[in-house]
Amino acid sequence: MKRILSGIRPTGGLQLGNYLGAIRNWVALQETFDDCLFCIVDLHALDTLADTSTLKNDTREMAAAYIACGIDSARFPIFVQSHVPAHTELAWILGCLTPLGWLNRMTQFKDKAGKNQENALLGLYAYPVLMAADILIYKATHVPVGEDQKQHVEFTRDLAGLFNRTFNVDFFHLPEPMIFGEAMRVMSLRDGTVKMSKSDASDYSRINLLDDADTIALKIRKARTDGDPLPDNLENLKDRPEARNLINIYAALSGETAAQICVQFAGSYFSTFKKDLSDLLIAVLEPIGAKMHQLLREKDELDAVLQRGAESANKLANQHMQEIRNIVGFL
Repeated sequence: MKRILSGIRPTGGLQLGNYLGAIRNWVALQETFDDCLFCIVDLHALDTLADTSTLKNDTREMAAAYIACGIDSARFPIFVQSHVPAHTELAWILGCLTPLGWLNRMTQFKDKAGKNQENALLGLYAYPVLMAADILIYKATHVPVGEDQKQHVEFTRDLAGLFNRTFNVDFFHLPEPMIFGEAMRVMSLRDGTVKMSKSDASDYSRINLLDDADTIALKIRKARTDGDPLPDNLENLKDRPEARNLINIYAALSGETAAQICVQFAGSYFSTFKKDLSDLLIAVLEPIGAKMHQLLREKDELDAVLQRGAESANKLANQHMQEIRNIVGFL
């Protein structure tokens, strides 16, 4: 059986990059995979979240976004990571097998901790072990991730193999990373060389899923560009990251290739292109935002969806966890 495990941290302000780079792809995968689990990874949020006062609301907002974007909660569980205790139990077992040298090679810890590694949190350092547990507790076969998370799936494969060899079993699958196309990395509207992020200090750097039509249009008008017309080929965009980013966004939303969009708008200036891009963004995102607002007003129903999802996820995770306990040798 092919099984997908997907998840995003509920740290607030879901934005266009989350939609194009992840959630929209998950919606399509529902039709091609036998089994899908969609997790809201709130435990992972703690490794960088200094203030947890909005975590409950952010978790509900994430659940609303999953449903509004098209995840079918009637077919596949949407659940909160902390509602399934097996994630952390398996993480401890795997952590007791993990060589420090493996963790020292993880580039994302170095990027997030920066020059302040001595004061970085253990949770941030051990993040890959918990992510491995997230995947392996369900014996997921495929994991849709961005390029920046590919190393973590490779780490998970290594750890699954180490577990199997340590206990002389063939228990864990070696999950495959699924990397999607160029829209996987949606870049900032203020700087085309850095990824669009909900943690960026400037709200004008991103399009949020809950932005209204006027806000979307304003942000696109203010998006950084240059004074040159759009070329008819991608090669002439290689030194124009902001222009290439907007072309990529348009392509991802329209279902066409970036090369086709270049041909379509060749010779146009950004005043024309941005108007068309705004209209396209509004057409796609406005219904999602409206559905999210509706769901967030119906918190009891949203919580019921998460409870049903947790029951389903716990049933599978607990089955695997009991087998793992027996393999490890617990009484």
